[in-house]
Amino acid sequence: MDRPIPQSLSDTDRPHQPLGSSMDRAVRPSRNRRMVRRALRYGAPIAIVALLVAGWRLVPASGTLSVTHDQLTIATVNSAPFLDYLPVRASVAPLNVTYIDAVQGGEVVEVVARDGALVKKGDVLARLTNPQLQLDVTSREAQIASQLGAVSAQRLTLQQTRTTEETQLAEARYSLLKAQRELSIREQLHGQGFESDANVQSYRDEANYYEQRLKRLEGALTQDLKVADRQGTEIDEEEQRLRSNLDVVESSLDALILRAPLLGRLTNFDLQPGQSLKAGDKIGQIDSEGLYRLDADIDEFYLGRVAVGEHAEADLGNMKIPVTVSRVHPQVTSGQFRAELTFDRPPPGGLRRGESVDLRITLGETHRALVLPNGAWLESSGGSSAFVVASNGRKAERISITSGRRNPEQVEITSGLREGDHVIISSYNSYKNFKNLAIH
Repeated sequence: MDRPIPQSLSDTDRPHQPLGSSMDRAVRPSRNRRMVRRALRYGAPIAIVALLVAGWRLVPASGTLSVTHDQLTIATVNSAPFLDYLPVRASVAPLNVTYIDAVQGGEVVEVVARDGALVKKGDVLARLTNPQLQLDVTSREAQIASQLGAVSAQRLTLQQTRTTEETQLAEARYSLLKAQRELSIREQLHGQGFESDANVQSYRDEANYYEQRLKRLEGALTQDLKVADRQGTEIDEEEQRLRSNLDVVESSLDALILRAPLLGRLTNFDLQPGQSLKAGDKIGQIDSEGLYRLDADIDEFYLGRVAVGEHAEADLGNMKIPVTVSRVHPQVTSGQFRAELTFDRPPPGGLRRGESVDLRITLGETHRALVLPNGAWLESSGGSSAFVVASNGRKAERISITSGRRNPEQVEITSGLREGDHVIISSYNSYKNFKNLAIH
């Protein structure tokens, strides 16, 4: 027989289980499980926030470039003696250079001297020919000779006029003397009763006439002598001018013979027979023999600091020779200017034009200053900014600075940095547009 399925009992119909029974007993969570649950509930948000903060710090800020440490050269700002000098490389040049120009144009017919020869003043270097010039000189000489002839004629006329006046004056003196003597005789005869008053008066009138005539001639001669002296001076000056012009004309032919103007070494002289020259063409130069100077091309940064009178030292083999800046050319070419230096004492023999010499120009006295090594960083920054590395070494910031004097090893820092600061001194070309660097 089928058994009837028992009906489920309701909660009220179920018999009551005692509390100590093992059936349906409540389990209390352990302490470790509670701590884990609490950590999961509160720790997860904190961890997420920490990760976000760390990620934000790792993201470079705007204007920041990430670089590796091995790309950088870092130096420390130190207080140290600053050696104010400038090493340069100079070349030997003759102390005095005299250029030789062609005074007259013409064709070279003979070359007498050779380049590099030691010449004396007046030595013939070359000879030119210029037929047209020779014709012009001949014509000009004839004109001047004609003018000189006219001047001589003027002088002769002036002399003849003076001679005539002096002759007239002498005749007047003689006539006066005769009249006075005759008058004296007639006055004596008149006193003896042999001459009448009328006859004596006629002799007296004649003597007075010659006396007045003599005075007029003397006055006229005095005035004529003043005029003649002035005219004589003018004639002399005209003659001197004409003869000077004649000398110039004749010297134009002499200019066809090229001569050495002074003693020295003839250089840059490369004339060839048949070569045509124009007036003013440079044909060579004469260098002072045994007298030298040093020419140095210096960076324009030092233009305001290198002055005439600055002392320097030239390294000539195993000798140190003192030299002095004698001239500074203010023109800047390709970022450099030129300074000339002369030897304070005779240099050793054997110097040659164009030879290179190392110099050390003293710009000031040694003093203590904040310094950094001179390096590639100055080329791109110009000494007006620098990247300062943070204390943790993980970032660097560009700051404005001012720099002062420099030498090949050091640059003087006048503001913007402090002693002990760590500064990047390698080239800034790769990050010249950035303000911050992230170093890793």
